[in-house]
Amino acid sequence: MFQNDLLKGKRILVTGGGTGLGREIATKYLQLGADIFICGRRKEVLDATAAELMAAHGGSVKTHGVDIRDAAAVDAMIQSIWDDGGPLTGLVNNAAGNFISRTEDLSPRGFDAVANIVLHGTFYVTQAVGKRWIAGGIKGSVVSIVVTWVWTGSPFVVPSAMSKAGIHVMTQSLAVEWGRYGIRLNAIAPGIFPTEGAGKRLAPGREMRDDAATSNPWGRTGQMSELQNLASFLMGDGCEWLSGQTIALDGGGYLANGASFTELSGWTDEDWQKAREMIKAQNAKDKAQRSA
Repeated sequence: MFQNDLLKGKRILVTGGGTGLGREIATKYLQLGADIFICGRRKEVLDATAAELMAAHGGSVKTHGVDIRDAAAVDAMIQSIWDDGGPLTGLVNNAAGNFISRTEDLSPRGFDAVANIVLHGTFYVTQAVGKRWIAGGIKGSVVSIVVTWVWTGSPFVVPSAMSKAGIHVMTQSLAVEWGRYGIRLNAIAPGIFPTEGAGKRLAPGREMRDDAATSNPWGRTGQMSELQNLASFLMGDGCEWLSGQTIALDGGGYLANGASFTELSGWTDEDWQKAREMIKAQNAKDKAQRSA
């Protein structure tokens, strides 16, 4: 679909680039000639991903272990990238966290666990990159991964829906504010592209893939190549006047079905207790891997 060297000379940071959608996007950018930086909390996962991608595709993938909830740590990371070969030309805001819960059951800590990554962390990274672009007179492109809930809202994932809506509005706002500097911002709102991390917290004990395929107008879930291609188009040159847009990539799913997770309205207290226990177990497993 694209020339092999479409992104040659680009230096792109993908947050949450060690796994899931972030890894898929980083892979495509690497194949198209970009120098890639990936960041996340689990440095060993990032290093393994970088080694695997370079073994398969060549090129350069560098890693940064950072918690994007820490603004000072984010700024230090971005400066270290600038010091390591020059400025970034692109940023993909992909890092996220989410889990299903009745809103009345949420603790402040549970709300913050999502909002601090998705809303605050995304802003910290975007600002740290953007202010350096402005100071250096450098044009750049930001692609943020959001959700179709930015238009519909969504029950049982309120922290995520609120935070992703904030990124959607940030995209619109900064497209205007930073357009005069040659900085463009766009977002992708994917439908269901099944990944292990999302499935363990958004569909504990059930198969999200089957439910999504049945209700989608296309009768299937997303293919990673489709997400990769849209992310590459938005990051490439040649359509710089496209800015401030959030593009749904869901086969018309949200137009047909509206908000997600409405089916959980029928869950009993016992269903929610079982889901909480499964999510808690997954969180403990992930925490153990980070500290190993």
